Amino acid sequence: MLRRMTLQTKADWTEALSLRARLGGDLKVTEAVLHLISAVRTRGEAAVKDAARRFDGVDFAQRPMRVSAAEWETLATGCPREVADALSFAAERIERFHRAHAPAPTRVETDGAILEQRIVPLDAVLCYAPGGRASYPSTVLMTAIPARVAGVKRVCVTSPAKGAGDVSPAIASAAKIAGADELWRIGGAQAVAAFALGTDTIARVDKVVGPGNSYVTEAKRQLSSEVGIDSLAGPTEVLIVAEDGVADPRWIAADLVAQAEHDPEARAVLVTTSGSLAEAVERVLAAEPLGAVARASLDTHGCAIVTTTLDEALAFANDYAPEHLELVVRDPRACLDRVSTAGAVFLGAYAPVPIGDYLAGPNHTLPTAGTARFSSGLSTADFVRRQSVISYEPERLRLDAPALRLIAEAEGLPAHARAVEVRFP
Repeated sequence: MLRRMTLQTKADWTEALSLRARLGGDLKVTEAVLHLISAVRTRGEAAVKDAARRFDGVDFAQRPMRVSAAEWETLATGCPREVADALSFAAERIERFHRAHAPAPTRVETDGAILEQRIVPLDAVLCYAPGGRASYPSTVLMTAIPARVAGVKRVCVTSPAKGAGDVSPAIASAAKIAGADELWRIGGAQAVAAFALGTDTIARVDKVVGPGNSYVTEAKRQLSSEVGIDSLAGPTEVLIVAEDGVADPRWIAADLVAQAEHDPEARAVLVTTSGSLAEAVERVLAAEPLGAVARASLDTHGCAIVTTTLDEALAFANDYAPEHLELVVRDPRACLDRVSTAGAVFLGAYAPVPIGDYLAGPNHTLPTAGTARFSSGLSTADFVRRQSVISYEPERLRLDAPALRLIAEAEGLPAHARAVEVRFP
């Protein structure tokens, strides 16, 4: 079930890190997306509809790509009331957290200069909600709510319809609860291309956010010079650092399975100082009636790493830079500063990853595949532009001119200095 490893040598450490997913690298996907984007660029909406027919079995000659207000209402009312209530409960938590962390403008006045940073919301964003193996209304909340809190004028949500089906009622309900302005029923790389480039009926957006399959991710990568993106999403992952005597093997096993059930490529890793705890977790997993997806993930990518010390376990976790990190140890908060690279950290046995996935409040759109070393989870800051504004009084400029000249001459750019000095003949 779980591959057993140790970190006794540098080679062991390197091998354990190699379990981490890699982003991109599939030439077939790259070429397919390249051709699809080119088709959308030259043929516009016709190419989007062709791709939807080929890949999703949807005929947009029979129905529009955009969900009308009446259809949207009908779809949303198809969501069971208790589910809609749970989504509303989660939405309140998510909005409260993101409002508390919204970026604010700054202004500094000193000696004849006014220096400002304005916060300017993006005009339009696309929130992509996957709809292949499963639909994710939680992703709609986690993307559309921060956009709306940030002040984005046009928040679009799209999720693929399949064959004679439609956007799921839960997606439609979540989009309405989140305050989205538009709901669309297209998916895949063609949806990313359509909103990034614009078509006859789809006005282009400033940014595309939300996870998707390898084709969606590749489309975001290829179009990232023409539209903003949040990140390139790889398979989801969890790394659990657990100590014997603190961690219940049944709970650890359940947390590993919860992550594994997303995708056969999902990564679920246990790092512990106790070989007996690793064995106990493996026994629980062996006895569990797992679904095919979770079983495939754990059999292929699951791992139990046994370290000699907690320090070693934490150092490995920091090097691995997981999307989700659970610290099920005696003093989790004391360990927090030693694992600065995780996308999100869950402290203690009563903070499993699913609480963050759905309704704790912080965003679940997180960096994967080791990119947490240099990037962060989605936030309201991703939906604004920070614009600098500089205002100088004449005397402040005259006083700054000598230092400016020295720097300009050091760089071999005397016209820079002249642009200031010409104002003081």
